[in-house]
Amino acid sequence: MTKKIDKKAVRKCLLALRAELTETRRQSADSRRPVTLDQTSVGRVSRIDALQVQAMAIEAERRRAIEEKRIERALERLDAGAYGECVTCGEDIAPARLELDPAVAVCIDCAPG
Repeated sequence: MTKKIDKKAVRKCLLALRAELTETRRQSADSRRPVTLDQTSVGRVSRIDALQVQAMAIEAERRRAIEEKRIERALERLDAGAYGECVTCGEDIAPARLELDPAVAVCIDCAPG
């Protein structure tokens, strides 16, 4: 890596991101619970709305889990001394790219899309 990485600062940032995800997961737990289909207490449209809210909450949780895995892998690369190296080609990841997304694993040339 051409630019010296402040491992302590990166670790602090990654741990803060992980803590934020954990807190969001805790706060949104109720949204992911099964929807009661009791027609006597809730109308049909309200149940549909509740199911839609639940589906969105479940999808958001799935995305948080993916992000949490990205953060864990970045912490592993940091511990292994490979942080900042593209996992695909082994070249250095641009410092600006790492600053934008500290959990990024690939350089811009290897990024999909």
